[in-house]
Order: sequence, then C-alpha cells, then structure tokens
Amino acid sequence: MITHHLSDKLLMAYSAGSLPEAFNLAVATHIALCDECRARLASFDAIGGAMLEQAQDEGIALEQGALAATLARIKTTPPVAKPSPRRVPQGVLPEPLASYVGGDLDAIRWRNVGGGVRQAILPTSKAATARMLYIPAGKAVPDHGHNGLEMTLVLQGAFADATARFGRGDIEIADEDLDHQPIAEPGEDCICLAVTDAPLKFRAFLPRIAQPFLRI
Repeated sequence: MITHHLSDKLLMAYSAGSLPEAFNLAVATHIALCDECRARLASFDAIGGAMLEQAQDEGIALEQGALAATLARIKTTPPVAKPSPRRVPQGVLPEPLASYVGGDLDAIRWRNVGGGVRQAILPTSKAATARMLYIPAGKAVPDHGHNGLEMTLVLQGAFADATARFGRGDIEIADEDLDHQPIAEPGEDCICLAVTDAPLKFRAFLPRIAQPFLRI
C-alpha cells in the first residue's frame, strides 16, 4: 500500500510540462503505480484544460511573437514522459521507466559505488539527473544532505530513514532541509529510481572524494 505521495505542486508542474525530464520520469513512474496520484493528476489536467478553453472563449490577445516563441520552445524541449493510462506491470519496472532502461532489471548496467551499493545513470536532459539505485538488504547509503531537490521512488524492497519507511511505490521528496541516511530493510534488496537537480552533500570524506567520478 502506497503511503507517500507526490505533492500538489509537483503534480501541477508535471501537468503543465514545466519539470525537467528526469523529474517527469520519476513523476510518471510513480503515477503508473499510484491510483491516488493518477486521479489527482487527472483533476489538474482538467483544470488546466478548462482554463485554456476559458481564455479562448474570452478572446484574450496574445503578445506579438508569442506563437513563434511557443513553437521554438516546443522544438527545444525534451519530450514529457507520460504514464500509460492503465497500470500493466510486466516486471519490477513499470512504464515509462522500463522504456528508459530498455527492459526490466536484467537490462540495467549497474556500476559499483561502494559498500555494495550500485547505480546506473539514465539518459535524460542535463537539467537534472536520473539514476537507478541498488541497495543490498540491510545496507545503507552514505549519510548526506541536499543542495537541491531529490526524489526517490521505491520499486522493490523498502528503505527507512529518520523520517519514515518507504516501500514499493512510495516516493520520498527531500530538499535542503533534510539530512538522512536511507537504510534498506533486511530480507529483500532495495531498488529505487532517484532524481536530483543538484549534487548531494556527503558528510564522510570518501564519498566526497568519489562524488565527481560517480556524478552523484
């Protein structure tokens, strides 16, 4: 049962298409697993559509050059990942994440980052970074803070930190105010999708040294 959901702010930004590609991917993947957030997103989409129709009915004039600017933005903006209308999980990874990975877990090319933890960076725009994380059961990632926003979506197993427990489908939203050390629960390895828009702030010396090479 999913107990940690997306905020209204993130859902509205996703509906408006204003999030970086990596965050779009995290939001879309969570929505594919979460009936509640999918319903809330539909409400925001409906509100946005109604506002556009009202603007057209009222004949609001566009500024000169608005059309050309909009077309130029469409050409340069990465495609927004949208969830499939129905949740049809074939494995651990739902769509659209499975398409980014190229399959399920066996298609991921993991890279060791220390302490048994592995990661795989996914191809997205440079505005933010998306990575798969593999945390062995009972193991922890290094204690860290944040220089920006971090969203972590659990896809297998579970982890806990000082704030709460997060299982499959749960998403943790962390910012500059949170320092934590996620620890995978015993019994099953934890696999997550993590997206960030700024480097993490590691406390220990070795993670700080390795950080530029691991792009964390």
